[in-house]
Amino acid sequence: MSISVVTLGTGTWPLVDQIERQHGSVTVVRRCLDLSELLACAHTGMARVALLAEGAEELTASLLEQLSLSSVRVLVLAGHDEIRLAALGVTIVPEGVSGDDVTGLIEQVADSPDPVPSYRGHSHTDDHPRATTVPETHQADTSETHETTAASADPGPFPQGGTGRIITVWGPMGAPGRTVTALNVAAELALTGSTVLLVDADTYAASVAASLGMLEEAAGLAQACRLADQGRLDGDGLQRCATRVSVAGATMDVLTGLTRHDRWPEVRAAALETVLLHASEAYHAVVVDTSFGLESDEEISLDTVAPRRNAATLSACAMADTVIALGSADALGIPRLVKTLPDLTDAAPSARLLLVINKLRKTSVGRSGADSVAEAWARFSPGHGIDATLDWDPTACDEALLAGAVLAESAAKSGLRQQITNLAARALHPEGDSGAEESSPGRAPGTRLGQRMGAWLRR
Repeated sequence: MSISVVTLGTGTWPLVDQIERQHGSVTVVRRCLDLSELLACAHTGMARVALLAEGAEELTASLLEQLSLSSVRVLVLAGHDEIRLAALGVTIVPEGVSGDDVTGLIEQVADSPDPVPSYRGHSHTDDHPRATTVPETHQADTSETHETTAASADPGPFPQGGTGRIITVWGPMGAPGRTVTALNVAAELALTGSTVLLVDADTYAASVAASLGMLEEAAGLAQACRLADQGRLDGDGLQRCATRVSVAGATMDVLTGLTRHDRWPEVRAAALETVLLHASEAYHAVVVDTSFGLESDEEISLDTVAPRRNAATLSACAMADTVIALGSADALGIPRLVKTLPDLTDAAPSARLLLVINKLRKTSVGRSGADSVAEAWARFSPGHGIDATLDWDPTACDEALLAGAVLAESAAKSGLRQQITNLAARALHPEGDSGAEESSPGRAPGTRLGQRMGAWLRR
């Protein structure tokens, strides 16, 4: 079977001449003049392998992802930014190889089952090993030192091999309390002695920095994604992008969100996944605050190069070990969660879901409170029970926001703070999870909340 190849850069021409003289299974179909022409050839399905020399310096994780989506494997000749590209999972062709060697390598990578680079996919193990280099893999230089302020609690060495847990906090449209929950879950985990990174990945309305009273105009997540896209992110680089904050005597690191809503193209899926993978290797817990959108932007799906505004949320859910799914405890918030739950399940097929009903108050659900919510949920969404409820405490939340603090500082003895403490423990330690809250739908049959939900869902 013939293997079509496109090339970029004059440095590939001597090898191309040798390949063409073989008249074998490998055929060079085009010598591209620039990277945009190579991408166009890939998107048309013209080639299965791309061989690059000059121009490889422009490759980023996002561009490699686009090539992989077109089932195109990438090889780069040594001497052309190979250290950085090897860190991104690109196959490096060593100097001095013959046309026969390159042909054999092209046949090898073309027959490999998975063109997706190692930074893709939900895994904290080496499910997607880096592409093979011949004869050796070039590793990025991580010898640069970095000094950080010591945390007040020493949890011991950071976990190795990607054993940290990624906890994504998501909720549908309607302000169900994603940021407040993510911020306080991260703070409670930090108070237990865990090393914690809080990531603001909301591409519509980033608000973690403002909630913590951080007035610096810096988008830490955008900086980390830029380094990841270039293949230059390591543990030290990640910590340089993060800001260390003090919470109730403990410390946690924060990757602040976008400073302007129009900067969302800077947070691309491949780059964010690389950031989260590095974070899971450097911290015990990575808490990600997301936006509401789970749509995959179908109107521009034919343009595979176009960025997706919801890509950050989709990637954070796909990478998560645990997803805390929030819904407001009222006749609008719960049906919204019920309707979007199938989309969340599709977006996070490997994650453990914790369904949490937030802002629980009698005025919105009736006198029976949690029983009304449980009854309504059991009637209209029987597949998964409610795992936890969080009370509505506007006074405590307003005081915390005004002070730029967390509940552990402004309302340490509040019931809401205790509920979030329990939720954080369940999110980080699934082995101690006893399952969803036990409730009997028959205790509050036919509540007004259930009737309103039924009418809302039938619309």
